[in-house]
Amino acid sequence: WSVTGVQTCALPISRLTPLPIVLGPTGSGKSELAIHIAVAIGGEIVNCDSLQVYRRFNIGTAKVPEAARRGVPHHLIDLIEPDQLFTAGDYAQQARGVLTEIAARRRTPIVVGGTGFYLRALLEGLSKGPLRNRALRERLELRERKRPLSLYRILSRLDPTAASRIHANDTKKIVRALEVRLLEGRSITELFSRGRNALTGFRPIKLGLNPPRALLNQRLDARTVSIFEAGLMEEVRNLLSSGVSRDAKPFESLGYKQALQVLEGRSTLEQALHSTQVETRQYAKRQVTWFRKEPDVQWLAGFGNNLEVEAQALAIVKRESVF
Repeated sequence: WSVTGVQTCALPISRLTPLPIVLGPTGSGKSELAIHIAVAIGGEIVNCDSLQVYRRFNIGTAKVPEAARRGVPHHLIDLIEPDQLFTAGDYAQQARGVLTEIAARRRTPIVVGGTGFYLRALLEGLSKGPLRNRALRERLELRERKRPLSLYRILSRLDPTAASRIHANDTKKIVRALEVRLLEGRSITELFSRGRNALTGFRPIKLGLNPPRALLNQRLDARTVSIFEAGLMEEVRNLLSSGVSRDAKPFESLGYKQALQVLEGRSTLEQALHSTQVETRQYAKRQVTWFRKEPDVQWLAGFGNNLEVEAQALAIVKRESVF
């Protein structure tokens, strides 16, 4: 099969490679469930988290330590340096290659992560947008420096759908969305809905984790504390001292940006901890909203390390797969 070309004839369903996909909000136990499934069926994990692709950002991105992977191979983790540009299109291209390589060895790829846009790019493909316009980008970035959040307000008017999916502080994504709108005369949402090149050769089996909101919030608050206690501040100090720019993309993420504020004297540790907890709960809520729109998800009411959830997920995967 071809994962990049247009499929000219439908493959019998039995010839499609099963592709379990574990999705859901941060802290719901996606990695634990994916590893459980991988051990049971001879699978390999393909990361779908936009932060775990960066090297040396470990504690705040909740990467599964090598010792906890139970011998299951993990792909697309620690892939690039913090200052490298890595788009959803880059992810889709690399992930499709990994899926094909795993399937060729008669193993089962298992996609896991909470970055909905990466998953959409992988499964549906993305239309090619206009090339980056350096002069336009510089003007937009200058405006944002002079009037913080002004670009987000503009995007909210020009492309409210895109604005609802981008954090107000994610300047790089906002600039790209505005760049597309201004150069193409149409929104990035409209652009990406046309001419996509969907993944072929695989049959997605989407498993969504949906633990009770109150319990998830409790777990997220506790995990935030443990991340700071595990040495997040020291990790950020080491990253900066090794030459990583404070403007590097992963420093915009939850936990890391708060740690930077503490080191720069703009926040106390207590304030940083509280801010990270609040924003992490809000982020989880946005993830749930995004994934609720994802078609054909089989939702599981619990955390990924719950024995009943593990049994339900494995039963679904086995029922819908041919091994």
